[in-house]
Amino acid sequence: MRVLVTAVLAVLVAAAPAPGFERAGDRKILVFAGRQEVPTIDPSVKYDWSIRMAQQSLYDALVKYVGNPPEIVPWLAEKWESSPDARTWTFHLVKNARFHNGDPVTAEAVRFSFARTLKLNQGPAWTLSEFLKDDDIKVVNEHTIQFTLNQSYSPFLSWLPWWYVMNPKQVLANEQGGDLGQKWLTTNAAGSGPFRIKRWEQGVLYELEALDNYWKGWPSKDHIGGVIYRIVRESAAQRAAVIRGEADIVEGLSSDDFDQVAKMPGIVVPTFPGMTTFGIKMNTQKGATKDLNLRKAVCHAFDYDALIKIYNGNAVLQTSPFPNATRGYVPVSGIYRQDLGKAKEFLSKSAYPNGGIELEYVYVQGLEEERKMGLVLIDNLQKLNITVKMVPLIWPNMVGRGAKVETSPDMMAVFTTPLSSDPDAVAFQYHKGSFGKYYASHFYTNDAVWALIDRARTTARWEERAPLYADIQRRITADAPEIFGMLANRRWAMRDHVKGFVFSPVRFTGEVDLYPLAIVAK
Repeated sequence: MRVLVTAVLAVLVAAAPAPGFERAGDRKILVFAGRQEVPTIDPSVKYDWSIRMAQQSLYDALVKYVGNPPEIVPWLAEKWESSPDARTWTFHLVKNARFHNGDPVTAEAVRFSFARTLKLNQGPAWTLSEFLKDDDIKVVNEHTIQFTLNQSYSPFLSWLPWWYVMNPKQVLANEQGGDLGQKWLTTNAAGSGPFRIKRWEQGVLYELEALDNYWKGWPSKDHIGGVIYRIVRESAAQRAAVIRGEADIVEGLSSDDFDQVAKMPGIVVPTFPGMTTFGIKMNTQKGATKDLNLRKAVCHAFDYDALIKIYNGNAVLQTSPFPNATRGYVPVSGIYRQDLGKAKEFLSKSAYPNGGIELEYVYVQGLEEERKMGLVLIDNLQKLNITVKMVPLIWPNMVGRGAKVETSPDMMAVFTTPLSSDPDAVAFQYHKGSFGKYYASHFYTNDAVWALIDRARTTARWEERAPLYADIQRRITADAPEIFGMLANRRWAMRDHVKGFVFSPVRFTGEVDLYPLAIVAK
């Protein structure tokens, strides 16, 4: 079979590929083929990798994450300072930033945007809502904004890159029935970012056009003139698109496909150690997986080495709920590995000592690695007389199911990338404040752990925070809310005329910062 695949790929390569990028006059339009739709671009409502890739192209924030390791750099804010207790933060805005309609970006626009996100209480609101109220956001003058937190919160600055600034005039002009512009902002933008919307064909393609007069300028004279993000749901079709030159960048190929196309002329596959963890979240509040001993049996039955094989060695196993590169990470002694004897021992202590149950495994439709993981689960759990029902869903439907205890599946395959460089970004995924988010589809409940998380995030000195995070990691592992899987290397396949790619581990699995990209055709 491998010989046949290689032969087919050789035939595809032999046909001289056309350049993937399209031309619009003298503009070079990059074509990005991805599986995941962009159901909304409202900065206050939702985010995942495809949504955020679009949001960051259309909007700006006070600061931005750049590089590896991720560094927070000035963006709409040219400088800032904080009080000694880290409760009061003052940001000074650049004076030349403009929204797409020409309106200046002001401190009032910043205040409105933060207040709107806090009021809607969706999207990134959870990251600051406990510490920041809209009455505590003060416009000092046209270009100065001040935030006063109700208590110390060490990770404050680390979340700000994801709080995008909207034009209040445009948002309120399109308000319907007091919705603060939600319906309009689903498919329209009110931002100041480097791109604006040109076409928006939901579920088919999304085209953005670069602004020649972007207020911050461009890092390269060859910067892309726009991007077409085209929905291609199957990995095989994505692979074929980049080989034939119909796409400039593709994400989410199978490991075999990445390895194959990396050998082909004209294609490069950037590879980086990631902070994205893969886990199989188990619903801890409903059904058979509510049983702790059943969950531990599943964890010990799983073949972890199979994960490394599925990724052709481009991954490492998790040794903690925290990614290895997270500040405060500690390896947890005795973290779950395959041991059928232990699996049977825990099963005997559960409410299902003889098995005889079916567990649902939900995964992303078209994502071959997750399908293979399901096959591993089927093989492993049948040894416990447990059957597995594999259910492929498109990502938005998975997010919807994972939002409620009643609908969250027994097991759900989830890749999770920390949103910030602070360990609170990982720890809070196991806090009740994350219920309703896809990464909390386990609905993990432990009052003592929640109290530790609250204490760690409000403690100013790192020397005091570090031991708290060590304890948090050990306690979460003991409760087995998921199969702690692996950290896969982050990879994309792209034509070699694509330049300027900058990796940052706080970006989601397929997410690319489009701003620095350039096309340098030979």
